[in-house]
Parts: sequence; structure tokens; C-alpha cells
Amino acid sequence: MAEQEKKSRIYLCIDLKSFYASVECAERGLDPMTTNLVVADPTRSDKTICLAVSPSLKKLGVKNRCRVFEIPKNIKYIIAPPRMMKYIEYSAAIYAIYLRYISPDDIQVYSIDESFLDITDYLEKYKLTPKQMAVMLMGKITDELGIRATCGIGTNLYLTKIALDITAKHAPDFIGYLDEEKYRETLWDHTPLTDFWRIGGGTERRLAEHGIFTMGDIANSDEELIYKLFGIDGELLIDHAWGREPVTIKDIKAYRPKTNCLSSGQVLMRDYEFFEAQIVLKEMADSLCLDMTAKNVITRSVTIYVGYSNALHEAGAKGTVSFETETNDSGIIVPAVAELYEKVVSRDKPVRRLNITVNNIVEDDGFKALTLFDAETSEREKKAKNLQQAVVDIKNKYGKNAVFKGMSLQESATQRERNTQIGGHRSGEQ
Repeated sequence: MAEQEKKSRIYLCIDLKSFYASVECAERGLDPMTTNLVVADPTRSDKTICLAVSPSLKKLGVKNRCRVFEIPKNIKYIIAPPRMMKYIEYSAAIYAIYLRYISPDDIQVYSIDESFLDITDYLEKYKLTPKQMAVMLMGKITDELGIRATCGIGTNLYLTKIALDITAKHAPDFIGYLDEEKYRETLWDHTPLTDFWRIGGGTERRLAEHGIFTMGDIANSDEELIYKLFGIDGELLIDHAWGREPVTIKDIKAYRPKTNCLSSGQVLMRDYEFFEAQIVLKEMADSLCLDMTAKNVITRSVTIYVGYSNALHEAGAKGTVSFETETNDSGIIVPAVAELYEKVVSRDKPVRRLNITVNNIVEDDGFKALTLFDAETSEREKKAKNLQQAVVDIKNKYGKNAVFKGMSLQESATQRERNTQIGGHRSGEQ
């Protein structure tokens, strides 16, 4: 019965066309389909990546996520600085439109500009076909917010995503539909394979080495070869080649990971020397400690990764430091991270990327086995915890830059600037 229920679902996947660029056009009262606009930070060099380009620029051959200098000089366009908070507001408004018609239990947000909707139980209620419901929702988004959308319709989540990514973009109404039979009829010979969700260039090359170039080739190949090449991931690849996907939105919402972690990463705007990058990493570690305090979680180990500049074929430095007991005390974690950095990172190579992860976080229930000799340590930890909580409270009330450590005043520090950003880009708020 449950299997039959999974097979009979009808999903929509609605994507907002060139979302950031469309929002900027909407804010200016312009039509994104006819306005040449790019979203990029003009304060950075012309090598900065455009976060979005409007559909009209795409028609002129300008690729999404290009760099500013790659836009042909003969094309006139508007450059709009990123405003991440504004995009979040629009995304929330669009989600609110969905909620007028669909329960949150049947909506899965995939990204800021893309959502899956299980409309199976709503079609009869609204007396609409799947396509009519897609048209209705897309129309509401355009009429109320000025944002154009595309939509995939499918009988499982995978087919819905493929209908959006491959089929909808070529349809005059920007709506695509796929079931398993139509998928095999129309896309088994489609190339390149990288057009399909979860297939990257590396997977495509490995398959090509064995004469496999299409989804049809995968479906009709020796399953043992696929498992040999990709291990357990081969099962998913084979299922998708046949257009099968057993997971539902209900399954996704019921999933709980066995372990959790928190991480922070950034690409530096220039090459950093050894001690400059260490300052940034210490800022990141301190920020994660405050994040753990806010979430009331603790960790027993921290992992760092440092990527060198222009190291396309060279592995970066990585390492993990462990603690005797779980903690979120910056007085313990930050010095340990700094010491680990000095052990594993080369002093003569410029640094360009930093990542830090606190592993296997668990709730801080306040209980800890102590001995008579731990009293002094326990008191110090209590004071540190109270101090960090006070800092969190101040930041929540007055802003992230209301209080910060002295190291963030150093020239190479980045935390104060990053505190004004969302996802590494300008929030748009002063």
C-alpha cells in the first residue's frame, strides 16, 4: 500500500528564473525578460563572479555565474550590488504564496529560489490538473512580486527535478512534465549526461571510459560494472537511469541524521600569508564557539582545512584536534585550532581558502562527571559559558558587530565585514 502511494504522487518543482537579477529588476519596476542586469559587487575587481544575470542577457550569450570582465564590452547593462536580505524577503513572500494553497508538510524548500511541492492531495480540492495548478501558482508569483518562474511536473521527486532542469527550459510556457515512460522515451538519448541532477564531469568521464554516454546506456549496462565504478552510489545512478525515485517529501521531513556538525568556510579575497590566515581561522573558530553557545551544543573535536593559492593539483592542509571532554569554550577551542594550524600548514605557501568544522555536536545538558580536582576547572568553564552567552545576547540585540575581539581589528581580519554579509555576500542592510 505504501509503495503504491509513493508511485502515485504528483509533484511540482518551481524555480524562480534568474532569481537575484529578477528581484533587482522588480525593485526597479523593470521587466527581467527585457532588461540587461547583472548582480555583482562593484567594489570588487572585474574578476568577481556575477551572482545572477537577467534572462535577456542570457539570450545574448552571457553565461550565468560568469565573471564581470567576461561580459562583452558592446553590451550595455545595469550592475546591481547583492542584497541577500532582500532576496530572502522575496523568497519568504513566495513561500507564503505556496502556504495559501498547500500545507507546509507537503513543501520541501530545496534552495532560496527552488521548492518541491506535493500537490497530490490538492488537485481534487481545487478542481485543477497538475499543469493548471502550476500555472496558477506561477501566475500568483508573477502578478504579486514580478518574478517569473519555471516548473517541472513529475510522478516522483527525481523526474520532477529533471522535468524542470531539462524539459521546462525548452517549453514555450516554461513547464515540463515527466513520468517514467515519457522520461525513457524522450531523455534516454539526451546528452550531455551532466544535464542530469547529481551527474558531474567526473562521473561523466568515468562512464565514457566504458562506452556509456547516455541514461539509456546506464540503464542497459552491466549493473556490476556500475557498482564497481561507484560503489553504493551506483544503486542511485541505476534507479535514476530508469526514472525511479522511492524517496518522498514525507521521507525527507522524517529523516534525522545520526550525527551533526557545524562548519564555516570562506574564500579569501587575496593571497594571505601564514600568520594572516591564522588570524582569520581564529576568528572563524571563535564565531563557531558563539554559534554553539547559541544552540546550546558542545563538541569533542574540531577539523580544519586550508587550501593554498593556485593549488589546482595540490592537496591543501588538513587536521583534527580532540579535547578531553565536550566543550564550546573559545578559551579552549581557539588556542587548540591555532596550534593545529601551525602544525599542519606550510609557512611558505600563500593561503586562499579556509574551512573549519566542529564535529559530532551534542546537546549541552549541563551534566558532567567531576572529581575534587575539577572544581577550579569547572568554575572557569562556568564563567566562560556565562561570558559567551552574554556576548551572544548582545549580538542578538544590537547586531553582530556590537562586540568583537581585538584580533578582528587587525588588517587581515575579515569577521567584521563578514558580519555584514549573508552567505559571503552583502546583505543589503547598513
